[in-house]
Amino acid sequence: MAEINDKMEKLVSLCKRRGFIFPSSEIYGGLSSCWDYGPLGVEMKRNIKNAWWRSVVQSRDDVVGIDTSILMHPRVWEASGHLSGFSDPLVECKKCNLRFRADELNEMKCAGCGGALSEPRQFNLMFKTFMGPVEEQAAVVYLRPETAQGIFVNFENVMTTTRRKLPLGIAQQGKSFRNEITTGNFIFRSREFEQMELEYFVKPGTDMQWFDYWTNARMEWYRELGIKSDNLRFAPHPKESLAHYARCCTDVEYHFPWNWGELEGIANRGDFDLKQHAKFSGRTLAYFDEESRETIVPCVIEPSAGVDRSMLAFLCDAYDEEPDKDEIRTVLRLHPAIAPIKVAVLPLSKKETLTPLAQQIYAELRRHWACAYDDSQSIGRRYRRQDETGTPVCVTVDFQSLEDQQVTVRDRDSMVQIRVPVAELKVVLAEKLSL
Repeated sequence: MAEINDKMEKLVSLCKRRGFIFPSSEIYGGLSSCWDYGPLGVEMKRNIKNAWWRSVVQSRDDVVGIDTSILMHPRVWEASGHLSGFSDPLVECKKCNLRFRADELNEMKCAGCGGALSEPRQFNLMFKTFMGPVEEQAAVVYLRPETAQGIFVNFENVMTTTRRKLPLGIAQQGKSFRNEITTGNFIFRSREFEQMELEYFVKPGTDMQWFDYWTNARMEWYRELGIKSDNLRFAPHPKESLAHYARCCTDVEYHFPWNWGELEGIANRGDFDLKQHAKFSGRTLAYFDEESRETIVPCVIEPSAGVDRSMLAFLCDAYDEEPDKDEIRTVLRLHPAIAPIKVAVLPLSKKETLTPLAQQIYAELRRHWACAYDDSQSIGRRYRRQDETGTPVCVTVDFQSLEDQQVTVRDRDSMVQIRVPVAELKVVLAEKLSL
């Protein structure tokens, strides 16, 4: 347990020190389970979302994207079952008033003071607010607890405007909000988070085939971006614990320092969602199959991933410490595709004779990749800073560069250094980064 806490403390410290993640509203004491992404964090988060979008949408002919509103008509959540069933069992300590999820307790006593707990009661996880100037029941709306419903209610719009045939996927990325009873483990579970969801609409009878396809495809995505296979596993849901709408479901789990935790759920939702929204809206949400000349309600396969959880998994998996002479080198071995900075340009000195060439190289490289320029402190310290932030490659411009027009290219993981002509630098970096 001490080792687990030690690793997480080091990772959280690195994230704040290097500008990945800050506590929200920190100058006011912070706000529980809310986080702000700093200059490097926002780049890495954007890279993760871009990698998902390229894989799931842009590289395919059978998926399109949308971006729907966070605020939706309240009837959406009635139709989906969130108003009546989106809840967790809440218990409260009778002594210190701490609250817990009953299904996460090993024994029915307070984890804080040991006091007796109340009987469980269901607590709805949706955030409620009001639309308009008057706070009355007719003005109640909710912050969406998932992005999926925005896709389902736009099924007819997308099918009409794209004139696509099944199978067809509709993808979305965006913020969701859940008033979680218990939060924790850094950005793993928070009340405001970002999702990457795909609703893949298929003909009935082909749904299990597509479920298997997307289960394997989504696991492979994490592996391709560098997560070690030993730290990934499938966790199928037992039939008795399936959500009411699901025919089957499995999670992609990552072995975090504290335990296995869900990264993504892949569910066969059947035809539940479209039928529910058709029932509550009065619209016919169906598909006319030209081959069979039948009108059908498609089944849906849903891979649903968390951006924040994915980022935490990538950070945990990449974090490494190794001996380096009399010190310990901390390095984030991030895949180049998700590393916030791809190349760092480091002039050996601030002297005016060296700066123009270094700035010229920096200006050229940043046209192609996210780059950093650092001329502060010793070259060794600058290498260590770039190692900690996961920069795959450093380019050092020294005084010899002025004579032979060559620079030193240093690899983050092996620390091997090679001399490369400036004229060939872009080609060498492109090969190293494989981007």
